[in-house]
Amino acid sequence: MDIAIFPFDLLAPYGLPEWIVVSLVVLDWTLRIAALGWIPHNRRPSVALAWLLAIFLLPIVGVILFLAIGSAKLPRKRMAMQAKMNDVIRENTPPSYILGNVGDELPEWILSTAELNYNLGALPMVGGNRFDILTDSHEAMRVMADAVDRAEDYVHFEFYIVAVDDASRVLLDALVRAHRRGVRVRALVDHLGSVGYPGYAVLVKEFDRIGLPWRRMLPLRPWKGEWQRPDLRNHRKILVVDGVLAYTGSQNIIHRSYNKRRNVRKGLEWKDLMIECTGPVVAELNALFTSDWYSETGDLLLDEASRELPDVQGPVFAQVLPSGPGFETENNLRLFNHLIYNANDQIIISSPYFVPDESLMHALTTEAQSGVDVQLFVGETSDQFLPYHAQNSYYQELVAAGVKIYRYKAPTVLHAKFVLVDDHVSVIGSSNMDERSFALDLEVSVYIVDRDFRRRMDEVVAEFHAASTLLDIQEWNRRPLWHKYLDNVARLTSALL
Repeated sequence: MDIAIFPFDLLAPYGLPEWIVVSLVVLDWTLRIAALGWIPHNRRPSVALAWLLAIFLLPIVGVILFLAIGSAKLPRKRMAMQAKMNDVIRENTPPSYILGNVGDELPEWILSTAELNYNLGALPMVGGNRFDILTDSHEAMRVMADAVDRAEDYVHFEFYIVAVDDASRVLLDALVRAHRRGVRVRALVDHLGSVGYPGYAVLVKEFDRIGLPWRRMLPLRPWKGEWQRPDLRNHRKILVVDGVLAYTGSQNIIHRSYNKRRNVRKGLEWKDLMIECTGPVVAELNALFTSDWYSETGDLLLDEASRELPDVQGPVFAQVLPSGPGFETENNLRLFNHLIYNANDQIIISSPYFVPDESLMHALTTEAQSGVDVQLFVGETSDQFLPYHAQNSYYQELVAAGVKIYRYKAPTVLHAKFVLVDDHVSVIGSSNMDERSFALDLEVSVYIVDRDFRRRMDEVVAEFHAASTLLDIQEWNRRPLWHKYLDNVARLTSALL
């Protein structure tokens, strides 16, 4: 009796020749074995394991997906342009991670945070700033429109999602008016971030018709030779007017319903937070816009950027930290972990998509177990299926460690992004607490050191408390079994989200 190593008679459906079946088996195992030594190179184990799981379950499909979206780096040309801009910023920045006299009242860890940010993003902590908080996205667009209408020299506009609608029209019309009266208006709009929203096509036609200089960020148009990993996006939100006034934060330039019929039907509206900035920090936000404009166009805009930062004494101190695949490290994740580990009294985080990596999870649970008051604001509802279910899978471990989880009540979609530490530090920006924001998206964060601003953020937190419910872990654990199953499956993909 002959005994076959492989049951080829069973593996050859529809009479396929044995050599084809053997070739498929060899290819299958070759891909698996090669992936074991190939995928983990310079990747965190959690990310490598997620890709290996996909490849071992579906070898050919998994490898094709990895080749398409497996690299969290921009194309070489784009990386070289980003590196050049980083060098330009460093050359035009004083060789000090703090400009101005901070006095003796600040804890040492706040100063070490400034040094960390400087080493990561090349921009120093600067004094002499002022900030206002804007918590209504429609009102924020009206405020920004008024600022654009007062512009005399230039306006730099950079947002992830932009579309023409009844709410955004006030700001977009202001950009058009500024362009027509001779102000140098330049606009950056993320391509895939915006392309699927009603009103984007109208925006393209209007900007093109009047000749307003604008570019798609990280465009994905292979027929024009524009290609990179599709899910590497520019998620920043920045508006700079004449180099003296700037806005940044979480919101996009679109109606708070995002113009989707299903959102309107469900009553979903996004809750955002923006800050208005004056002082030297405006030059840092402008440097970031200038860097992104150069990466998309090759134009340096040296006459529309500050050549040097003023050494302004006194508060409010602030620092801009850029992050994203244009940098060698995950800048924002390093900042968040550093701040969390140095907290002594309180940590408050708002993040619509909270899918932490192992380092962030360890930092938060360690601080909570050490007695620090850790509060996490997330949404009761979300527009993103996988991140929503993935973040649900972390709640039990967080609560067990002592983290208080507040769920912002539906149908509002919480979209504000901030980190507050003790009574000094606030970080406001575009970054979520997930792998996408840490590794795949270009983000911007503003590190603000000021007791008064921190107290004003407490007013925002009080508003959030009033609109949220504290997670009852006993009730949470009684959610349906199918819900838990989806949460756990989504968690497996968290390293790739």
